[in-house]
Amino acid sequence: MENKSNIFSNSHVIAWLQYFSDNTDVDLEHVKILDITRKNKNLIPTVEAHRAVLVFTEAGHPDIFYRMYNAGLGDCTVVYNEGSEPSGDIKTSKVSDMIDRGINASAGMLIFNPKARSTYKFGMDNRVLAHGSVKYVGSEIRSVILSKMNLTEGKNICVISGESIAVEAAILDGEGTVIAVEYNSSDRQTLEDNVGQFGLNNVTIIDRVDEKTMEGLPVPDVTMLVASASMEKEIQCMLDLNPNMEFVIYTLDFVVAGNMPAICAKFGMGDPEIIHVSVSKLNNKHTFDMQPAPWIISCNMSDL
Repeated sequence: MENKSNIFSNSHVIAWLQYFSDNTDVDLEHVKILDITRKNKNLIPTVEAHRAVLVFTEAGHPDIFYRMYNAGLGDCTVVYNEGSEPSGDIKTSKVSDMIDRGINASAGMLIFNPKARSTYKFGMDNRVLAHGSVKYVGSEIRSVILSKMNLTEGKNICVISGESIAVEAAILDGEGTVIAVEYNSSDRQTLEDNVGQFGLNNVTIIDRVDEKTMEGLPVPDVTMLVASASMEKEIQCMLDLNPNMEFVIYTLDFVVAGNMPAICAKFGMGDPEIIHVSVSKLNNKHTFDMQPAPWIISCNMSDL
């Protein structure tokens, strides 16, 4: 069996770069290299964010182009050849013309996206998320939560009962792992639908928080959780995994927010930062609709 971790060595990557340099007018300085044979690599968000992506993939993926098309990337141009080596005739096709084909050999392909965004802003529109059992937090509130999580490339994240937070964090942090905890089976299904819809390979979904379910998973750097009756148990479990864990906590309960300094002190953390976020939107009747106004709490050991 082919060892996926060794399919594309540095020499292979250089050879494919030379091949595409010789056969296209691409500026290699602006090419993003993505090896999806490696774990946790997300194709669709990467193509959405870059004008040129050199993708390395193994044989298989029968619906790879259909998934790209379904994500709104049908106008992207794919430059490829029919073999597994960087040689021979080069071909060019739109993703929309390739939805019925898969990948038949381990090879590289160059994908051009003229509509790629140069930056990614927090707060994706809830309308693009999968419909299901979840009532998503407003995009503006999600923007604040993600900002407080201080996402950086490669950061490992745990999200407890925050479905849309898990999805957007996985898109933003393509080099890290997102562990999404969903106690409710219907909510887990909705999250799985979102993971499939956005082509996210860096999300692991579990049904509870304990030592057994977290075993073998990357240790999180930051945990975002929705306050509940099990919150203190969840905090303790996360601190057992990482004593320097950063926490971002969401609650609509004023009493819970008011008790957070005492709860943080109980776990040896300093005074938390507690903010209250209120969002109103003008409706078609020229009145303002109030969204739920949560308290968002940030705390970690460094706050001492």
